[in-house]
Amino acid sequence: MEKFTIAVVFDHRRRTKDGKEGPLEVRITIQRKHYFISTGIHVREKDWAGAVVHRADSDALNDRLGLIVQATTKAVTDWQRQNPGKAVDMDAVKRQVFSEPEREEKDAMLKWLTKEVPKLKIKDTTRRRYDVLINRLEKYDGLRQWSDLTVERLYDFDRWLHNIEKAQSNGDRQAGAEPKKIGDSAVYNYHRTLRALLSRAVKMGIIETNPYERVRGEFRKGITENVEYLSEDEIAAIESLHPMAGTQMAMARDLFVFQMYTGLSYSDSQAFDIGNYKKTAIISQRTGLKEWRWVHTGKRIKTGVAYVSDLLPQAMDVLERYGMQVPKVGNVQYNESLKVIQKALGIKTRLHSHLARHTFATRMLAYGAKLENVSKALGHTNTRQTERYAKVLAESVHNDYTMFEEKLKNAAKGG
Repeated sequence: MEKFTIAVVFDHRRRTKDGKEGPLEVRITIQRKHYFISTGIHVREKDWAGAVVHRADSDALNDRLGLIVQATTKAVTDWQRQNPGKAVDMDAVKRQVFSEPEREEKDAMLKWLTKEVPKLKIKDTTRRRYDVLINRLEKYDGLRQWSDLTVERLYDFDRWLHNIEKAQSNGDRQAGAEPKKIGDSAVYNYHRTLRALLSRAVKMGIIETNPYERVRGEFRKGITENVEYLSEDEIAAIESLHPMAGTQMAMARDLFVFQMYTGLSYSDSQAFDIGNYKKTAIISQRTGLKEWRWVHTGKRIKTGVAYVSDLLPQAMDVLERYGMQVPKVGNVQYNESLKVIQKALGIKTRLHSHLARHTFATRMLAYGAKLENVSKALGHTNTRQTERYAKVLAESVHNDYTMFEEKLKNAAKGG
């Protein structure tokens, strides 16, 4: 058999424009001749460094690339063994690499889901939710086979759901009303329902793993009134924690602190690039003097909504420790490390990436920032999303009044 090498490369034809997503390809080299197979995965060039980086789904994409490379290696080896002395037929290799597993029946997953829902012992109202999900899947046309169950496809399904227009009354249509999209809560319920069905498929041995386990916390419910955030003492405890430099724990701690002082989401923080920021003169309201700060107006990865970002000294401290970069931590490893930190510090609130964002918002409002400005810093589509933080602060004030009243009563009794 002829020796060959296999590698994954970014857009070997160099056709991708700066900042746009380009194809990742498997390069097969035999006797100095290169052959290329598209993986079907597209990323920005800045997100490729021999592996996918800077993305919330990096781990999932890298796992998929690894499987494609293994399949390609096997396909080339099989061809050479079966056809000694002949040039490798790359079309045959491609067919073997990307063939449907065991000639999968057309729409196998969708058919199974459709047959399984009537068997569920659930209330009629719940069953309607399952029926609507099946209807959505039939229209989406991207989750029909078991082989379609990839993390990348779940993200695409999420984007598709967010672009569905609500059904409108005849009156609304005649009035020329702008079409409305279904809300975050509705999208969340679709994900929750599909996840439950796929968990059932795992238990029945139809599939080995549920892809939703790889994206825990990514598909969140919409606006909620209950917002958790850290107290000043808990913030101080996290900031005073200094794990050994270079460890996973230290990187998780630093990333959490960076989020607490920028309000950036996990995805946006992992895509952070200091090159997007400009050093700008800011007049300090406290001293009236000019101060220099790194500022940036960008768009959130998840929603595309614009946000305004300033790098405060605490965020700069983190960046300087990593050569003006944000520590790169996989989502799963990040959450696992935060659990350990939470337990070590005795913090009751569950530490997770979004909690840092909640804490940033509530502190900004508590320190007197305007609601609309906090909304812009977070990249919210409207201030209604931000108002829940203000409501939490109001409740905190009411609680303090109650505490004050109790102390006054106790003091009067003692007197």
